[in-house]
Amino acid sequence: MNIFQIYVRVMRLLSGDARLATVLAVANLALAAAMFAEPVLFGRIIDALSTAQAQKSDLKWNDIYILVAAWIAFGLFTIFCGALVALHADRLSHRRRHGVLTSYFEHVLQLPQSFHGGAHSGRLMKVMTSGTDALWGIWVEFFRDDLAAVLSVFVLVPVSLTINWRLGLILIAVCVVYAILTTLVFRKTETMQLTVERHYSDLAERASDALGNIALVQGFARIEAEVSGLRDVVDRLLNAQNPVLSWWALVAVLTRASTTLTMLAIFLIGLSLHLKDQATIGEIVAFMSFAGLVIGRLERVVRMFNRLLGDAPRLRDFFGVLDTTPSVRDSPDAIDPGQLRGLVEFNNASFSYDDKRAAVSDLRFTALPGETIALVGSTGAGKSTALALLHRAFDPQSGNLKIDGMDIRSLKLASLRRNIGVVYQEVLLLNRSIADNLRVGKPDATLEEMRKACERAQALDFIERNPEGFDARVGERGRFLSGGERQRLSIARAILKDPPIIILDEATSALDATTEAKVQRALDEVMKGRTTFVIAHRLSTVRNATRILVFEAGRIVESGAFEQLVAMNGTFAGLARAQFMISDSVPAAIAAPADPVPAIAPAPKAAPAKRPPRQTRKTASDEPAES
Repeated sequence: MNIFQIYVRVMRLLSGDARLATVLAVANLALAAAMFAEPVLFGRIIDALSTAQAQKSDLKWNDIYILVAAWIAFGLFTIFCGALVALHADRLSHRRRHGVLTSYFEHVLQLPQSFHGGAHSGRLMKVMTSGTDALWGIWVEFFRDDLAAVLSVFVLVPVSLTINWRLGLILIAVCVVYAILTTLVFRKTETMQLTVERHYSDLAERASDALGNIALVQGFARIEAEVSGLRDVVDRLLNAQNPVLSWWALVAVLTRASTTLTMLAIFLIGLSLHLKDQATIGEIVAFMSFAGLVIGRLERVVRMFNRLLGDAPRLRDFFGVLDTTPSVRDSPDAIDPGQLRGLVEFNNASFSYDDKRAAVSDLRFTALPGETIALVGSTGAGKSTALALLHRAFDPQSGNLKIDGMDIRSLKLASLRRNIGVVYQEVLLLNRSIADNLRVGKPDATLEEMRKACERAQALDFIERNPEGFDARVGERGRFLSGGERQRLSIARAILKDPPIIILDEATSALDATTEAKVQRALDEVMKGRTTFVIAHRLSTVRNATRILVFEAGRIVESGAFEQLVAMNGTFAGLARAQFMISDSVPAAIAAPADPVPAIAPAPKAAPAKRPPRQTRKTASDEPAES
């Protein structure tokens, strides 16, 4: 978008208050007309006074009282109307700013994880705040001064030609000079300002990174290095900003010079015309006032363009985010199925992040309600991606997923995700109270329901030790809690949500051995009667799963119960040996021989899993974080 398209789009965002915006625009037109009347009336009064003096006659009040009364009336109208316009312009601008900010925030929350994975949260915050600040500034100045200034130029200059066209040509020449000068500087600095805004974004991202990882910065004695790095960004920003400031400072100097030159030209030319009886003294005085008004309005227009130049990059970023279309969204005929039973089917589902290498390929299996399905395999094998498809962090590029026989793309996103509970390996907590974080899973949960969920997740003890109880804040990302406390709170949140489908991503990895054993019993209880998917690296945690799916390079290469997979002596058996779960000397035949369970058919239900103590935390991988 060029700068004029941006300006038009900014104005279109006022459509939510179109009636008030129209009234303010009409009021600005009236103000512009009133501004033109004052110099004319003043000139007429001067002519009346000079005529009386030339004729050496007494000036009667009746000769000028109408002119004086009209002048006073226009002056009072300008003051009163200007105050009302400014008041309602402020209210309108603030109201629309907050409305647009809320819409932006809602839109960003709906964007897929693939977008957020490539967009820095500090940049998104900067785009939101700076973009809405720019919108507010443009709107409030537009209705307070900018619109009246533009209208005044288009009203004053043509009217001046009807009074004295010779003097009016001087005003036209001034307008042309301003237009040429502003256009030249605008073109010179537009690209420079884009560079400036990129440095501002770098500044926001770097500061956000450091503040968001303060423990790392302090623990590795990085304070001086981070401050030095920030200074470097500031220096680059100033080096890019100074040439822009210099050009606009030149415009300011030339416009001030033009004011003096214009006034002098009007006086000298007007005096010459007066000597030839082609201009009255009142017309000269009126044009001096006209010149002051026109130049003032032209300077206002120049400042408007200067401000718009500075705001344009921020607004481009703002509209760029606002125009991003979510790749995952509700279809027009999406339905809300209510509570689901939990029959999950993967039908040849494939997905690639870069359209080059498949993250998962031809996934085909079924999970019956109440079954526990474990996903194992090396880092980057596709386990997390597979379950990301289940709650529609992404949509498969081929194949489909069904729940209770319905394609998940035919379900409303909100209703689908209400039926799925996720316990993340990296606990995600809001910087709010414990109760607020629990109610993420169930907004209408009562205190008693929260107590029961926390008790089952072994979290009630540390909550009750805090004097503030459920009202205690957890800090940014849960920093006021230990790793185990954060994980137990996350598990309590999933228990409180009570969904028919649960995803556990190394859910006990942050717990000590004693707490892990307690939480595992709580998880075994909450898993009963629910379709559960477990992402696991420690195979001991999934020994009693109904079925284990072994992933390799995005495909399911083996499927079956624990003993069946060991007996196959394939990939899973190799993983089990690597974790010392079976001995190299023990033959595969020790396990009861059985045909592998096909990936598309459910295995018989097993007893609830009893997982051994403490798992090893999963290492970083190319797989996306669970959502």
